[in-house]
Amino acid sequence: MERVTGIGGVFLRARDADALAAWYSRHLGIPLDAGQTYGVFAANHPSTVWSTFVHDTDYWPTDRQAMVNYTVSDLDALLEQLRDAGVHVDDRVETLEGIGRFGWAVDPEGNRFELWEPVAAE
Repeated sequence: MERVTGIGGVFLRARDADALAAWYSRHLGIPLDAGQTYGVFAANHPSTVWSTFVHDTDYWPTDRQAMVNYTVSDLDALLEQLRDAGVHVDDRVETLEGIGRFGWAVDPEGNRFELWEPVAAE
């Protein structure tokens, strides 16, 4: 199963924080801490945190949802895996020279997220 490899830090507002966290864990392999709606990518990014929050949190402005950029090692494989699971995936894949390839999908709460396959280090 393809999985995301990291994030810079993300907080998502959700009507059902537990269900949305479980969806991301199941479909993208987000490593949730046991019994929690957050996780840390400790192996590659010790200070990177991912978390869902209740919909009425005041941790950030209530008129902002979020779009998250997740790094991946095989963009095509993960996009296909998401399509096979019935996830809405944008047909467009964008390549930026020297940066990498990008694709987009939408979670069950309507949050659009970006998947980035960085250019391999030479």
